[in-house]
Amino acid sequence: MSLRDLYARYSDEVQFLVIYIREAHPQDGWATNSDLCPKIDDPRTIEERRKVAGECEVAMAHGIKTYVDEMDDPVMTAYVAQPERLYLVGVDGRVAYQGGQGPWGFEPGELEQAILALRADPTAG
Repeated sequence: MSLRDLYARYSDEVQFLVIYIREAHPQDGWATNSDLCPKIDDPRTIEERRKVAGECEVAMAHGIKTYVDEMDDPVMTAYVAQPERLYLVGVDGRVAYQGGQGPWGFEPGELEQAILALRADPTAG
């Protein structure tokens, strides 16, 4: 199960958003030797962050609209999101599901179960 799969299945009833936050593994910071991580510098301006976010949106090709956190990282901080994390927020604004921190806690299958549970009982969460 991938995020792309979830989007394809549920985008008609769930609004999906990606929030691009601080780069987790910039080559000028806490870099990894993995070929899976992009070789980019940590963006220093909001324009640079938007550019990298746009490149990621294209590379991921999942069709989900990408938004960009501000340079002082309020979304990343509020949602304890670094390096990545999945959330499901109900129409009432309450968090119905908070996934574990990625990459190990990034489990789209768990998010699907939360979507199904919320669909069955919209007051849950």
